[in-house]
Amino acid sequence: MNSSGKVYITGTSAFLPNAPVSNDNIENVLGMVGGKPSRARRIVLRNNGIRERYYAIDPASGKATHSNAELTAEAVRALPLAGEIDCLATGTSMPDQLMPNHAVMVHGELGIPACEVVSTAGICVSGVTALKYAYLSVLSGEAKTAVATGSELASAVLHARNFEAESEHRIKELETHPEIAFEKDFLRWMLSDGAGAFLLAPQPSSSAQSLRIDWIDILSQAHSMETCMYAGGEKQEDGTLKGWKDFPADEWARRSVFSVKQDVRLLNESVVFQTIGKPLEKVMRKHGLQAGDIDWFLPHMSSEYFRQPIADCMAAVGFPVAQEKWFTNLHTKGNTGSASIYIMVDELLKSGRLADGQRLLCFIPESGRFTGSLMHLTVVGHA
Repeated sequence: MNSSGKVYITGTSAFLPNAPVSNDNIENVLGMVGGKPSRARRIVLRNNGIRERYYAIDPASGKATHSNAELTAEAVRALPLAGEIDCLATGTSMPDQLMPNHAVMVHGELGIPACEVVSTAGICVSGVTALKYAYLSVLSGEAKTAVATGSELASAVLHARNFEAESEHRIKELETHPEIAFEKDFLRWMLSDGAGAFLLAPQPSSSAQSLRIDWIDILSQAHSMETCMYAGGEKQEDGTLKGWKDFPADEWARRSVFSVKQDVRLLNESVVFQTIGKPLEKVMRKHGLQAGDIDWFLPHMSSEYFRQPIADCMAAVGFPVAQEKWFTNLHTKGNTGSASIYIMVDELLKSGRLADGQRLLCFIPESGRFTGSLMHLTVVGHA
């Protein structure tokens, strides 16, 4: 263990590409599937509460302005780096390629000296698993300084051009249902692009507030829950997932196998209790945590639709947190998946609203196969 026995977030950053995109302009950037506006768009946007989001797409040309690795590198460059780092841990749902891993591509993009790199896979929780690796590296003394990141380039798979082959293949069905299957169209109005980064060290910053990482708990429910959110496969009638390698190559485009999909029925039924109810019950026992201990609650919500169900579930397990203690920037930054908690913490820390000694509880759910993560941070004044 390092000599202090503690780990601090001494710097935070966020990078959001290009100008914010309003609800009315989304299809101008992402395009219209089959040349027709989506029937689902207004319904989904009314429920999710997102007013603006960011895409790494040039609206005029439809071409990408950044890769995922470039988004991540921009966030890392914005950190207050004073020297070399020993460990770079990155998390993302969708790297730019299947191989090599995302972290080495970010390392190459940064051009910084040789260091340990690791990339964690998953969906929203991948940013937290990367952070936990960096945290444990500093805590153990293996690394003096570490950088953890979360990043998403959702627009790369949400653009209408990715669904044209399927639209042609299902033309008769689309005559009566011009949008693609709701499980895919739903997510086109939920996800957006962005990256965030944290700098970790065994001592707090000498010039600004830091956040001490007290603990990070991650709890998967995959032993009892089937897949809910996925890409690179198709869910079968029996609930199993058929991966992309089991489809002929000519089916990949015709079935838009690589698009992101969501079992919305299963999501609504299960996501809240599985991802926050059960993890809360665990941390209350494990850490003796009580609702009165918390000054700020930072929930990564994919949609405002889940605000009240989350509050109700927390109260039901004996952990009610008043709404005035909640902080989210979903309305203005969108749902950036694994980057969301980084972008939220960065905004709150830089807002000047935090007081030394305050305690933050961060909640990061993942509907992939239902994983919930809770992280406890304490505000520390500059050394």
